Amino acid sequence: MATKDAADARYRAPMFAMPTRHAAWICLAALAACQTAATKAAPPGKRLPNIVILYADDLGYGDLGTYALDSKIPTPNLDRLAAQGLRCLDAHSSSGICTPSRYALLTGRHHWRQFHDIVDSFGPSVFQPGRLTMADMLREHGYRTACIGKWHLGWDWQALQKPDAKQVQENGKPAGFLASAFDWQKPIPDGPCAHGFDHYFGDDVPNFPPYAWIKNDRVVVPPSVPFTPDPKPDEGTAEGREGPMVAGWRLDAVMPTLTEHAIAWLREQTGQEQPFFLYFPFTSPHAPIVPTAEWKGRSGAGPYGDYVMQTDATVGAVLQTLDELDLADNTIVVFSSDNGPEIFAYDRIQKTGHHSTGELRGLKRDVFEGGHRVPMLVRWPAVIAEGAVTDALIGQVDLMATFAALVGHPLPANAAEDSFDLLPLLRGEQDNVRDFLVHNTYANKWAIRRGDWLLVDSKDGLHRKEPDWQKKAEGYLDNPHPVALYDLRADPGQRNNVSAEHAAIVAELQTLLHRLREQGHSAPRLQRP
Repeated sequence: MATKDAADARYRAPMFAMPTRHAAWICLAALAACQTAATKAAPPGKRLPNIVILYADDLGYGDLGTYALDSKIPTPNLDRLAAQGLRCLDAHSSSGICTPSRYALLTGRHHWRQFHDIVDSFGPSVFQPGRLTMADMLREHGYRTACIGKWHLGWDWQALQKPDAKQVQENGKPAGFLASAFDWQKPIPDGPCAHGFDHYFGDDVPNFPPYAWIKNDRVVVPPSVPFTPDPKPDEGTAEGREGPMVAGWRLDAVMPTLTEHAIAWLREQTGQEQPFFLYFPFTSPHAPIVPTAEWKGRSGAGPYGDYVMQTDATVGAVLQTLDELDLADNTIVVFSSDNGPEIFAYDRIQKTGHHSTGELRGLKRDVFEGGHRVPMLVRWPAVIAEGAVTDALIGQVDLMATFAALVGHPLPANAAEDSFDLLPLLRGEQDNVRDFLVHNTYANKWAIRRGDWLLVDSKDGLHRKEPDWQKKAEGYLDNPHPVALYDLRADPGQRNNVSAEHAAIVAELQTLLHRLREQGHSAPRLQRP
């Protein structure tokens, strides 16, 4: 866990020389350093703790006030969660996009060992036969398991597709299927219930067809009409792929319905002897940005900020339910996000002055920090003291080995190949459990972190160009070198490429990156002595 000296050193900089936004980060880190990250001793008990993972979609590191003091978005429930547990300052998703991060979270294996991109509309499952998931593992140890929300890891939609099904053509290009292309009465194989979950409820992906509710392995109401966005988003676009939709489908009803279902499922767990695992992947604040009327105009960051506030309210509803059911004391709650914010974040800076990535550079899809460094909060009342903070390097991929250690599950060599056990960190026995982490979104661009050094093994870490006004405002310079090296202790905003001055470090990190990519694993238990 973080110590005062470590946190001070990590963020030490002359405050007077930095803009207000940057100074806020230093103040935040100073506050973090003053909070003791001590842990409580876990009391003896026979029942394993319940586990709840709340997974936001496209939420930036700087969107929460607990990570950026000048955030323009009130998030009282997430502030409460942070105050009641551990705030992780240096946590990372496996990818800068949706599907890969979810795969890594649920398997403990980096996505790039198998694939890079997302599952597209009506795409197949990314899980290879025999791949152990977190839900599989926990169910083996008696957990009741549920996934409620955005799956986006694929299904066997071909099992429903009629033999003569053809995609609609627009301007000579495929533009989705009509509802009549599928037999909606059939079960959909290879979804969540085929990978360890006893129960699923959701719409798979909020901006992909079919726009319909799926319960376990069946569509609840068959789609019958082509997709039409209702309502149209107030910020950005619906990003809706063409395809079948249930008549009367409302985009702004998705998150409220998912929240209601999650709360109802939690209530069903009262009185049960088994522990439970709830994986609740939100569809917000991902596009379509459609806050309900209750939340419109509530933030200082436009419709997106309002949608983040609604997301925070969902977190609050879950926490309140755990309190009401007297489940909070024996439940581990993890909150995080699958990647950084979408491209609309640049416009948001100009329109509202809100920086969704805080001081970090880059957005969703990028291997710069803003693409994959995400908020991560962990509450475990039996073990973690209130107000705990850590600046340890953490990957979401580490949750698999952590929960395996918790339940006493011996992981085989072909499972959780990149997952580090966080229990020593959570229990206050160690300050760090890993000192390296590979960052990747697409196959042509990689980065690797070791200690405070971050190597972008390319001229830059961007997938899309930054606006000229953003480059000028932040002082970003074009890179004349083939790679970029940053000292994140001195330069968390990744402005100063020091690769030319530290050629030996560049070479060492490139060698490590190549070895980690080629050897097929990085978990400590799989390393040769």
